[in-house]
Amino acid sequence: DVQLQASGGGLVQPGGSLRLSCAASGFTFSMYGMSWVRQGPGKEFEWVSTVNAGAGSTTYADSVKGRFTISRDNAKNTLYLQMNSLKPEDTAVYYCARAGQYLNPSWRGQGTLVTVSS
Repeated sequence: DVQLQASGGGLVQPGGSLRLSCAASGFTFSMYGMSWVRQGPGKEFEWVSTVNAGAGSTTYADSVKGRFTISRDNAKNTLYLQMNSLKPEDTAVYYCARAGQYLNPSWRGQGTLVTVSS
């Protein structure tokens, strides 16, 4: 079974940083592009960032460009999201997902809550 377990969330003050991790198992991680998506309180899913299978190409939503960095370690089957200069509007549950499949619960693992507040 596909398992995607995000971790690293928590409470952080505006301007602070967090690093999220996502441990993947049950599929050949290195073959797929991977994404981070988020869902804020009362909001729909919002795509955040994607990295291709080989980690040579990354894309970002305008709302996080220049502040967030996506990366992956295919040897460890792990996806990362470094989040800097956090803003209250970044508050959300963050999920990792197979690229293009984040609306499919089978390819979107358990999320981790990030709360940005003073």
